[in-house]
Amino acid sequence: METKKGKIYIGIDLGGTKIMTGAISADGEVLGKPVKVPTGSTDPKEKIVKRITDSVEKVLENLKVNIDNIAGIGIGSTGPISIKKGEILNCPQLPTMISYPIRKTIEDIFSIPVFMNNDANCLIYGETIYGAASNNSNVVGFTLGTGIGCAIILNNQILNGSTESAGEIWPSPYRGGETIEDYISGQGVSMIYKRLSGKDNTSKEIFELAESGDEMAMNTWKEFGKHLAVPVSWGINFIDPEVIVLGGSVAKAHQFFMPALEENLRKQICQEPSKRTKVILTELGDYAGFIGAAALVLNKNY
Repeated sequence: METKKGKIYIGIDLGGTKIMTGAISADGEVLGKPVKVPTGSTDPKEKIVKRITDSVEKVLENLKVNIDNIAGIGIGSTGPISIKKGEILNCPQLPTMISYPIRKTIEDIFSIPVFMNNDANCLIYGETIYGAASNNSNVVGFTLGTGIGCAIILNNQILNGSTESAGEIWPSPYRGGETIEDYISGQGVSMIYKRLSGKDNTSKEIFELAESGDEMAMNTWKEFGKHLAVPVSWGINFIDPEVIVLGGSVAKAHQFFMPALEENLRKQICQEPSKRTKVILTELGDYAGFIGAAALVLNKNY
């Protein structure tokens, strides 16, 4: 069985907490029911690989097709990774898979092409091809969660860079001896709130406090938006994209930080992008990672 639009494309979103696997058609329609399983990141690598392959088999079972109907598999993995070699490198979230040739392993098991990139790139790539940023070919995206991820899409292709480190802005110096990730992350939200209130709360709790009208929490998100304007301005001034896309768990608090982001951002970028460049939110939700990974196959994009 094949879809009306052609072959089926499978994507795997491999993180330290979960593995999300799903299938799409050539037009980006999610086919069947995606499969989500815990990664078990400290388990032996053989067990993690088995969970990956089992999730692929389950997707096939849900679709009532076999591997012959699949054009290829895309993997979006937490990093650092080697895209060219198809390996997971010294990844703190996958400590048992250091220097593991995940691409070749999956290719050998299923005997179909496998493509690979990092998870932040895949998330923003999915949004560019099928989601919030579709109809745009030059996009910069930021994933805001435990840390900050950044992806650059130029002419509908992921920019990996000469050492495959394009967009790795997290260690960039900010405010003296600190880094930008110290401020633009879930931990950064907690740090800002503690400086204002003296209390220890998670970013999720601070979001909930803001929803209840807590002034200190709302001021925290305003300050977060001011800090976020800095890396967003870097992206606009360097790349001149049509849109900036924001995603990740912390972006769910957008109503509390977006006004401060916009106010500060427009002062820090050139005149023309200040008038034209939009900041938008992701719209594919939890599916963005595997959709973007599957799109690697569709567009032969590493």
